[in-house]
Amino acid sequence: MIGFLRGQLVSKQPPLLLLDVNGVGYEVEAPMSTFYQLAQQTTPDQEVVILTHMHVREDAMLLYGFATEEERQLFRLLLKVNGVGAKMALAILSSMSVVEFCGYVMQDDIVNLTRIPGVGKKTAERLLIEMRDKLKDDTLLQQATDTIPSEKVVVEMDTRQQQNQIAESALAALISLGYTAKQAESLLNGIDIEGLTLEAVIKQALQQVKLT
Repeated sequence: MIGFLRGQLVSKQPPLLLLDVNGVGYEVEAPMSTFYQLAQQTTPDQEVVILTHMHVREDAMLLYGFATEEERQLFRLLLKVNGVGAKMALAILSSMSVVEFCGYVMQDDIVNLTRIPGVGKKTAERLLIEMRDKLKDDTLLQQATDTIPSEKVVVEMDTRQQQNQIAESALAALISLGYTAKQAESLLNGIDIEGLTLEAVIKQALQQVKLT
């Protein structure tokens, strides 16, 4: 098992991170909450540490990365829920903080859970039933704090080409989280991306889901 990676962050293209660890490039899939933190905390050439969960399939060996142990622990618990795979687990962590998810489960809030892309009523009900006891038994998640930054991140260079690239990347990232192209475009419409990073644009788009 690979428990963590320490190295230089080469690129960020949600949901993929590329990390250079002693000359070896590791591709890591991560939730948007991790991207938010990396955008706030890292500078060029800065060394970062990503906690990882390795998943081995017959046709692939995949690495999933997280900024906090609480995120990784919740991800692992979600994988144990019937019908929830890695893609849906990442979508859950991208749509809300660990604290928010735990709160929704303990309060039987099915409405907010069904706002997650790919989570219908039946899946939400299953999450409520299967996750309630798991969360009660997990002391780490009981003590979890909300780590998603709230402030916007300013883009260093303000060009039309850069903004177009950010819009296209944000659209692709939302689709990768489970939204249809039409839904993703609707979430991005009306967002003024000037002065925002890719992570900030995606965060604003996902915040709109909670308001609908």
